[in-house]
This record gives sequence, structure tokens and C-alpha cells, in this order.
Amino acid sequence: MFPTLLRGILPVMTFLFCFFTSSLTQAEIREYWIAAEKTSWNYAPSGKNLIDATDEMDVWGENLIYQKYRYVGYVDNEFKKAVPQPEWMGILGPQIRAEVGDTIKVHFLNRTDRPLSIHPHGLLYDKDNEGADGGMGASILPGKRFTYTWQVDEASGPGSNDSSSIVWLYHSHVMAEEEMNLGLMGTIVITGKGLAKSNDDLVPKDIDQEFTALYMIFDEEDGEESGLKHTINGRIFGNLNGYETSLGEKVRWHLVALGNEEDSHTIHWHGQTVLHLGRRTDVIELMPASMISVDMVTRSAGNWLFHCHVNDHMMAGMSTRWLVKGP
Repeated sequence: MFPTLLRGILPVMTFLFCFFTSSLTQAEIREYWIAAEKTSWNYAPSGKNLIDATDEMDVWGENLIYQKYRYVGYVDNEFKKAVPQPEWMGILGPQIRAEVGDTIKVHFLNRTDRPLSIHPHGLLYDKDNEGADGGMGASILPGKRFTYTWQVDEASGPGSNDSSSIVWLYHSHVMAEEEMNLGLMGTIVITGKGLAKSNDDLVPKDIDQEFTALYMIFDEEDGEESGLKHTINGRIFGNLNGYETSLGEKVRWHLVALGNEEDSHTIHWHGQTVLHLGRRTDVIELMPASMISVDMVTRSAGNWLFHCHVNDHMMAGMSTRWLVKGP
């Protein structure tokens, strides 16, 4: 009887062992090498209003180049070879990606002249890895390094009403208000467990393409109107390039905002609509530190406006174009 019983139990035990082993091996350590660096930034590299060629940039075009601080991604711990970024990412730091169940390790090097950190929204961490408010990683001195370890638990990933991937912000948090205005921010995209295209391609299986857009007013001149740069990913008046897709593609837009009370934005696409939590719209509302992911199936070819619909923000250049290529 015992051998017979054993023969019946062994397949079940083998299945359970393989299942749990597979579950464990699917969890990955995702490593990123990110440096903070000083750089000059041009809000309109063309020097022109690319939304309306018959119009100037008015006061907002008087000065375009300023000293900024940015997060730059590298391929390894030598911090010599930078990771290329799509043009549409603009001033954003490297996009950090993971799947639910993974561990993220960010090897941070501060190449600037002031203490900085990296503080993530939404992920699971202990006090030393918070990147803010005390702890070992809260203030990394110039020339120093620190490795942040963050867990991507279930509460870091998509909820029951979310899409298959969601977006979180990260930014420096030593003097957070100053550092975000300096340009030290980026995004984290978390894909649901088992929903990525592959272990090496963490874009969800159910979409064709993803874009990220940060809507933020940078203050470069202590509140003077000429220094209030109303940007999408750090560009103004259509100078953000690279948003391109094709007719019929399913595109996920990760929308984020930072800044002050003036950074209340109404994000609008011409020619298309999006779904957000089951609601059909072509305008999404953002407040400072908002993080929203919406889906679109492109239905109309053209070179379309993508902008904030707040009147003052439109006038100040918070617009760009994105291309939907036809058949």
C-alpha cells in the first residue's frame, strides 16, 4: 500500500516543487547605475516656436539655456558609458523597470557639488534605503556612492483596476523642492507579475508601445515670468521630439507631474482618446506628484498636438506634437 501511495504523491510533490522553484527563479535583481551630474539644459534647442511658426516664444524665449542637475544612466559600475535614452524622454532620468516580485538595486554616484539622494515612490524599502528623512541613503555627499535596494512587492504593482503596468516617480530628497526644480527626477514603471513580454523586455504583453510625459513648470529666475519654463519633459514650444507611433497601435501613456500649486495640468491629445479606469476621455487631470497611466489605440493618422489645456500654460509653451504614421 505504501509504495502505491508514494507513487500517487510523488507527481504532486514534483509539481509543487517545480512550481515554487519556477516562482522563485522568475524573481530577478534589476540593477541600475545612475549618476547625478551638472549639465547645461536648453529648453528649446531649435531656438524657435515649433508649434506656431508665425509666432515667437515671447518672454519665455528670452533665455533658454540654464545650469541644471540630471540623473544619467550608465551600463556598469565604471560610470563611463552612458545608457542611450529616447529623445522624447528629455530631461528625465533613466527609466527604472521591474516586474512584481523583483528586487531593484540602484548604484548611485553623486558627481555634483552638493549632497543628493534618490527617493522612490511606491516601492518597498527600509529606512536606510528611503533616500529621505534620515538613514544611510538620505544624503550622499559629493563624490560618494550608495546602493539603494528596493523590493517590488504586490503593493508596488498594478492594482485590480489598473492596467498591466503603472508608473511611479523618483527624485532627490535632501532639499527636495530645490532638487526637483534643478531637474533631478525620473520614473519607475512596474509591470504585473507574469505580464511582461520577456525577462529582458519588461514592456507588458498587451501593449505595443509606451511613452512617459512629465508636465512641470521650472522656475529659473526666482519667479520672473521669463524664467518660468512650462515644459513637457523639460522642453517648450514643440521642442520635445520623438513621440512617434503607427495607426492602430496600442499605446500606454505614463503621465506624471511635479512642482507647485501652479502645476495643475489638464493633459490633452488631439485626434485620439484614452481609457482611464474604464472612463473614456481625451483630457487627463494632473496635480503635483500625480502618477497616472492611460491606454490609447491610435485611430487617426497625423502630426497631433499634445499639450496642457490650461490657457496660461498653452501660451507659455507647454505643448508638443506627436506623430501617428498612417498605413
